[in-house]
Amino acid sequence: MTAIANKNPGTSQKTALASDFEAVQSLLKPESTAVDQLILHRLSSDVALINQLGAYIINSGGKRLRPMIVLLSALASGYQGEKHILLAAVIEFIHTATLLHDDVVDSSDMRRGKATANDIWGNEASVLVGDFLYSRAFEMMVEAGNMRIMDILSHTTNNIAEGEVMQLLNINEPDISEQHYDAVIRAKTSILFEAAARIGGVIADQNDEVDQALASYGQHLGIAFQLVDDLLDYSSTSEALGKNVGDDLAEGKPTLPLIHAMQHAATADRDLLSAAIRSGGLDKINEVIAIIESTGSLAYTSQRASAEAEKAKLALSPLPPSAYKDAMIILADFSVQRVY
Repeated sequence: MTAIANKNPGTSQKTALASDFEAVQSLLKPESTAVDQLILHRLSSDVALINQLGAYIINSGGKRLRPMIVLLSALASGYQGEKHILLAAVIEFIHTATLLHDDVVDSSDMRRGKATANDIWGNEASVLVGDFLYSRAFEMMVEAGNMRIMDILSHTTNNIAEGEVMQLLNINEPDISEQHYDAVIRAKTSILFEAAARIGGVIADQNDEVDQALASYGQHLGIAFQLVDDLLDYSSTSEALGKNVGDDLAEGKPTLPLIHAMQHAATADRDLLSAAIRSGGLDKINEVIAIIESTGSLAYTSQRASAEAEKAKLALSPLPPSAYKDAMIILADFSVQRVY
């Protein structure tokens, strides 16, 4: 199979990036189609509301990045079976469950350019269908027949829950350190990327060196992805993001652009940022963005994301050359160069 070429950013960076990502999607088309079919099949329930709400969120778009990582890590590790399809669906169910719960906690009303499930069906239904997806994911994990995978994914879901609670405790709290922020995104976001990459190697029965390489790839990729998410919340548009710009500030959520700005702003500006975080809302959004830009906080967040993406790519060195390894490198570039 011909390797996918990883283009260097240039004047047509957006076009090249979209083309690279589409090449990865094309490479995985048979497997991704099988994953989508399995998701729809295993989403089925005798309870009509579960079918309606679950299908709505699953079919609402999204990059399907986490299941792609499962597929790529397995295929890059030389896997020949079918369990990567099952496990990719498991990862997507876990991710979707976290989205349903997150939107309730954050009182969000838009995701992927559409109304959130909780905005349509209510918080109660969203939480309970999220619980259904979690439990269905664990049913499917058992079918994989691998205790190591069960161990990885059970610890992953537990850590995600801890990360969500840690983030909740940070709401309206302006005095959050960068180290504490890192611990939150490690638990809340990057650990699912890490698990997705790792379990692909597990089913391929890879050695410890490759196992650690895949885990490191997923961890750094997940951190880069979350850093860019937090960056775009202050630098993109609602149309591009598919959700409301400024949501983090509206929720009183201190992410890295705000944390860095708090540490480097003049006293008066720091007081304004502190008050905006404590009160939440978007009354001061323009002033906040101006301070974030003037302190170089967007550039700092972007630099940190790029450094994490580079670490992700370097982590893959123990894997043999293949189109699938090339695709994993492309995903690392995509994670930091994307605009949505």
